Amino acid sequence: MSAEASNPEYVNARVRSRRAALFADEDYRKLIRMGPSEIARFMEETEYEREINALGTRFSGVDLIEYALNRNLAKHFNDLLEWSQGRIYDLIARYLRKFDVWNIKTIIRGIYTDTPAEEIQTDLIRAGELEDSTLDRLLEVSEIEDAIDLLYGTIFYEPLAEAYQVYEETGTLVPLENALDREFYEHLLDDLGRPREGPEAMYVEFLQAEIDFRNARNALRLARSGAELDPAEYYIEGGVLFDASELNLLVNDYDELVSHIADSRRYGGRLSTALDRLRDADSLIQFEHALDAALLEYSDKLSSIYPVSVSAVFSYILAKEREVENIRAIARGREVGLTENEIEEELVVL
Repeated sequence: MSAEASNPEYVNARVRSRRAALFADEDYRKLIRMGPSEIARFMEETEYEREINALGTRFSGVDLIEYALNRNLAKHFNDLLEWSQGRIYDLIARYLRKFDVWNIKTIIRGIYTDTPAEEIQTDLIRAGELEDSTLDRLLEVSEIEDAIDLLYGTIFYEPLAEAYQVYEETGTLVPLENALDREFYEHLLDDLGRPREGPEAMYVEFLQAEIDFRNARNALRLARSGAELDPAEYYIEGGVLFDASELNLLVNDYDELVSHIADSRRYGGRLSTALDRLRDADSLIQFEHALDAALLEYSDKLSSIYPVSVSAVFSYILAKEREVENIRAIARGREVGLTENEIEEELVVL
């Protein structure tokens, strides 16, 4: 852990400025009516200008948008680390490992589907702890086992190596992806304890919410995957909403699962809008989008309790991620000819 004094006031002042520049719902409504080239030109008039101009000579259309979004996201999150010192640096750094998880999952999925390395690279977000050179080597391999071997020495190697045997038996990526999630989330709570009040208590509550929603998401994915896997075996410790046995029962009763979230003392009073979306979701993707919206809404509520805390930083991280995912969904949707209503269903908005 860093011995420097923490500087949450300074970091949050910078974050408030960045958050004010995020796209509004009205911007998404404009983008939905545009084609990829028009979207890129629109982005050029925003804070994505530098990335669009730097990449515009090499890429066009959706490729330009994808690369610009990921480069911009990495820049913003690397800026967070440059601004931070001491305890707040440590907390942000461990949370940004989520992009290591994202990148490893993206590469493993690409290998699984025989996707060309150039296409996999488009989706990488280089904002975690893994070195660019490691990611580049991972892009060169053609077997999942070789990719796991390249991660030797990282926190992800052992859980992936253990999950690989289950992957071979089932042919599904769920064991590998869950091993990554579990390692990431369980390390997030290292040395934090369970503070009852103050800014760090809000941080722990945020992490617990993310774990709760991740457990619900993973359980539903397992139930709908068709694979003979026990959801309890993929339960992530650290949340407060479910225990492993509860989740195993609720996963086969969607209405009861949503009611369990709605009736909880922690989430029921703070997630009225998001819970309505959960109740209305009629597909796994809609449920996952509703969970994303719920976590974003919840993080905003927590950050309002202690505005000068790491919770406000994580609320910004989630909001920036949602912006990037929404712009990406609009660009991809327009490219393949989805209707405006179909694209709107792919967006996560509050």
